Order: sequence, then C-alpha cells, then structure tokens
Amino acid sequence: MDQYQKIKAGERGAWVSISAYLVLSTVKLAAGYWFLSSALVADGFNNLTDIIASTAVLIGLRISQKPPDQDHPYGHFRAETIAALVASFIMATVGLQVLIGAVRSLFAEAKAVPDLNSAWIALAASACMLGVYWYNRRLAKRIENQALMAAAKDNLADALVGVGAAIGIIGSQFGLPWMDPVAALAVGIIICKTAWEIFHSSTHALTDGFDVNQLNNLRMTIEGTKGVRSIKDIKARVHGSNVLIDVIVQVDPSLSLIESHRISDEIERRMEGEHNILNVHVHVEPHIMEEAVRKPDTH
Repeated sequence: MDQYQKIKAGERGAWVSISAYLVLSTVKLAAGYWFLSSALVADGFNNLTDIIASTAVLIGLRISQKPPDQDHPYGHFRAETIAALVASFIMATVGLQVLIGAVRSLFAEAKAVPDLNSAWIALAASACMLGVYWYNRRLAKRIENQALMAAAKDNLADALVGVGAAIGIIGSQFGLPWMDPVAALAVGIIICKTAWEIFHSSTHALTDGFDVNQLNNLRMTIEGTKGVRSIKDIKARVHGSNVLIDVIVQVDPSLSLIESHRISDEIERRMEGEHNILNVHVHVEPHIMEEAVRKPDTH
C-alpha cells in the first residue's frame, strides 16, 4: 500500500467520526434542552465543532491525494495541516461561546436541576465515542497517518467530556445544581485546549518545525550506516503525514562515485525500513581531516 492508498484508507475513519458526531450532537442538544442540562448542551456543541474538524480532515485527505504537479512538485500533502489549522479557529470560537454561556449559568440566581436521564445519555454517548476512538486509532496506526491519529485523540477527549458532563448532572441531583454549569465550564476549557493543541501543532509543521528528539534518532541511524564518516548537516520537515529529509554526509574521499552512490542508497533504504521515511535527499562530500586542512604541505 503506497502513501496515496493509505490516505484513501484514512477517509473511512473521517467518515466514521462525522457520522458519529452528527448523531450524537443531535441527540445531546435535543436531550440537553429537554432535560435542562447545560453540560449536555455544551457537550452537544462540542460535537458540532468536531463535525467541522472531521470534515476538515476529510477535505484535507481528499486534496492531499492529488499527485504532484508543476506548481506543487512535493505534492499536496500539506492540505491536511491547513485544514486542521482552519478547524482549530472554529473550535476555539465555539469553545469561547460555551465558556461564556457556562459562566452566565453559574452566576444565575436560579439554577435548574437537570433530569437524571441526561446523565445516562451522556454516558451512552461516551461509550459510542470510545468505540470510534479505538477504530480510528487502530486504522491510523495501520496506515501511519498523523491526521487520523489526531482525530482519534479528539474522539477520546470527547468520550472523557461526556463522562465529565454525566458527573456534573448526577451531582446536581444531590442538591449541588452548580455542578452542572461547572461541568459545562470544563467542557468549554477542553474545547479551547484541544483547539490550541491543533493550532500549535499545525503552525509548527507549517513553519517547518521538527521534533529535536526525532531528528537525533534520524541522525543516529544515518551515522550508523556503513561508509558514513560524519554528518555535516541534517534537516527535516513535516509535509502532511510525510517527513522530508535533507542530509549532507561525509565519506572516504578515495571512494568512487559508484561506491558513494551506494552509500546514499543504503541511507535511503534504512530511512524507509526503520523510520518509514520515503523522501530523503542525500548529498555526499569527501571527509577531510581537520589536521590536514590546518597543516599545509611543506614539500
């Protein structure tokens, strides 16, 4: 399965998320207003933002399947990252609205006690989202797709949000009506936190940021390749779910062009086999000892 086939397979996970969120947001919002639960209503709005986020992931997956062209020689893989960035802004806007509504409800003079049935609805929805999380997590690992893995983590967060909403609703049954708006407040915070994490990771990738520890692991693999004397420079960046590497290696200056090229092929093979990285640009230079450079020939 090549990278385009993997992206195509990832669409199934996005559709599963969208379908689940459509059903659950409708049920939660209807039940939340009917049973007077601000926590369940907030959770319903949270699922509405998740529909947008999952749709953005789906659109990004569709665009990223377009092959390279004259204007995009590296392909369209960054469409996933841009779509996630747009989704983060939408999620942040809804999260702030939920927070404002929860604060108003918290300081209102009269607080309605939600029906206990809304707690069971929240727990049932959480169980459904947990199932969606396991499905998307398994699929994301199989196709090694970072965008779908991020969606899976969002699924897990939604399952936990539903549990928190149920706790607030149950607490209000014991003469603690403030627990329901407090749970809604927690939901709003989780929405904003998730939006910030998506925004941070997206902007980090779009500005060619790369994890230092991962770069060190790549360096160690290349340094351990037979024939490599040293690494003069190495750079890496994320392109959608792919990693692009540019590395300058130094080898024995007495090697032939064919032997040097063989070392480059071995580096590419190890990057693919050990790190699943297909895009590696290797530049080979002769390794010259510093002593030889500093000491001129006196003969």
